[in-house]
Order: sequence, then C-alpha cells, then structure tokens
Amino acid sequence: MYGIKDQLTEELQEIRDAGLWKKERELTTPQRTGVGTQAGEALNFCANNYLGLADHPEIIAAARDALDEWGFGMASVRFICGTQTQHTDLEREVAEYVGQEASILFSSCFDANGGIFEVLCGPEDAIISDQLNHASIIDGVRLSKAARFRYQNADMEDLRAQLQAARDGGARRILVVTDGVFSMDGYLAPLPEICDLAEEFEALVMVDDSHATGFIGATGAGTPEHFGVQDRIDIISSTFGKALGGASGGFIAARTEIVDLLRQRARPYLFSNSVAPSVVAGARVALRLAREADNGRANLRSMSALFRSLMEEAGFEVLPGEHAIHAVMFPGDDGARLAADVADAMLALGVYVIAFTFPVVPRGLARIRVQLSAAHTEEDVRACVDAFVTAREQVA
Repeated sequence: MYGIKDQLTEELQEIRDAGLWKKERELTTPQRTGVGTQAGEALNFCANNYLGLADHPEIIAAARDALDEWGFGMASVRFICGTQTQHTDLEREVAEYVGQEASILFSSCFDANGGIFEVLCGPEDAIISDQLNHASIIDGVRLSKAARFRYQNADMEDLRAQLQAARDGGARRILVVTDGVFSMDGYLAPLPEICDLAEEFEALVMVDDSHATGFIGATGAGTPEHFGVQDRIDIISSTFGKALGGASGGFIAARTEIVDLLRQRARPYLFSNSVAPSVVAGARVALRLAREADNGRANLRSMSALFRSLMEEAGFEVLPGEHAIHAVMFPGDDGARLAADVADAMLALGVYVIAFTFPVVPRGLARIRVQLSAAHTEEDVRACVDAFVTAREQVA
C-alpha cells in the first residue's frame, strides 16, 4: 500500500535530486571565529556573530550567575508568573538603546514578526512589504486579515504606487514594512526615502533590524540610527540571536500604545514561555558591551573593506555594499554546483562558509555569503580569501 512514508520519501528525494538538500554540519566547540568541525578546525565566516560576543566571557559569566540567581526556566508565560524583574529591565534597556518608548520580548524575532501584524492590522487596513523581506515578515503578514501589497526591492517608485493603491482602496491604517538589511545581499534599505513616502501617505513604518542591531550606526542602534531617522520609525523588530550575544530571543520596540496592545493580543507572546533567565541576563550584558563597542565596530568596518578589496583583486564578483555581509556571486546555470563545490573545498582548507542556491536566492544567482565579525583579524581575512582562490582552482 502506497502510504505517507512513501510520499515523504519521494518528496525528500526530490529535494536531494534538485541539489537543495541542506546539510547540518556539527560544531565540536563553542561558537567563535575559530570553530571545530567534523572536518577539523576552521575559521568561521558564516555566523551572525558580528561583534564576536557569542563566546564573550562577561556574557557567559552573567548567564552562569543567572542560573543560580534566577533559575533555569520560567515554566510560564509572561502574564501568569513568567515575568522577573530582569525581563522588564531588559525591555526598558532595549527601548532606550534603539530610540523607542517601550519594547516587548518574544522567544525569537520570528515570533515577534509573527505576532505584530494581526494585532495592528485588520481587514480595513493595508500592509505594504518589500519583495525581499525575511520569511518571518512574510508569514506574519499572511496571518493578518489586512490587504496585502508588495513593492519591488528598495524601489521607491513602486512603493509610491503601492501606497497610492492602498490609500485609493480606503485603507484605515497603512503599514510599510522592510528589512533594515537584506541578509542575502548585504544591502541597506533606503530608510530616509521610505520615511518620506510614508509621511506623505500618512503610513506607519516598521523595520526588521535583525542584521543591524548592535553594530550598524554610531552606537550600534541600527539602520535608523545610521540614516538619522530614529524619530521617524514607528516600529523596530530585532533579535538577540545575532550581534547581541547570538543566543535567542527577540523584541518589538515601538511607542507605548503599540507595545501595550501587543501584550494584550500578540499570540506568540501570550502563548509562549518567557525568555529563559540566563538568556535575559546575557542579553543585558550584550547590550552594554554593544554600546561600548566603538573599537569593535571600527575593526568590523576595516576587515569588511579589506575582504571586499582582496576578493575583487582576486577576480571574484562581490555585490556592492557597506555591511559585514558579503555576497560572493556564482551566477549562471552552473553557479549553484560551483558555489557548493567551492564551499566544500574551502572547509577542507580550514575556512567555513556556506553556499546559498535556489529557492533561498533566485535561480541563476547562487552565492556564498561571507559574514565578517569584529573578532576577525587581518590574518583571518587573508586566509579566507586565499581559501577562495585555491578552492576555485580546485573545482573549476
């Protein structure tokens, strides 16, 4: 009898046959710039560890101390008995850091984005989303009953057209939502222009700043600070799972009324356990370290510029940008195979990177996404570029 097991086996084989199978490489060490893998020691150039805080001794110590002081887990949601003093302290500190009135913690930024849209926007409202927004935004928008509009990536003429369509449709409330950084490309969203259009059409602006909080902007407060539009952004979602220690947890920061409404109605908040005490304690220290990380941010910019320069000298195509994400392109019909083969060869050479192919990125635009950290040195960067060159020669 042909049953569910056979159906799933066929589906899994189709994924393998299409070259889309995702392998999970096991690390044998903590997350850091040099990690242990089953293939041996390797320089890590594919983590979201932008400030190098994932193994910072002060964060580890704070998390360890919190186990003794606050316990292992809350075994509750926030409104029952899952709120400790440190949860509200962290929310206050996050809001202050990113320049908003208040903030609210979620188990992840995926949950934060999954909870906000159906709370703020009903059938009489409209949500306008950038074409390349993160999957969590796409899923969150789908949960809302609002009218949905999409504009071409960072295309302000198209955004104007969608805003006009939403306004002509009689929308009560219009929300424009964009990633602050488009993570597959390393591009920053044009926030000043987005704000200009939103103000013209009396729309709200939301930014998912997950790939910016902690290291973009003068104090690391993110893309709104970088562009000088902090007072023009209505909602920020972000994570503690990248630059801010790399553990887990996310947040929404916004005006008090929005945060208060989320506490009453956001389903991922109301029906998920509170962020673990050790993660809260570590995130508080990570926030302080991010505020003080002027030297780290300067080194990250320097190492990013060096990597881009060396790769271009070596003849690689790297998408332009100013972010620590560098998309090394392998275009064309054979690009997916070549990118995967280069990444595998580089791991054997002691450099850990990952290839991204369709459907994660458009067909024919395969790439290896290289992510720099403030903890990387010039020696690390040169070793990474040398591995790219050698791997290309090996698999060409």
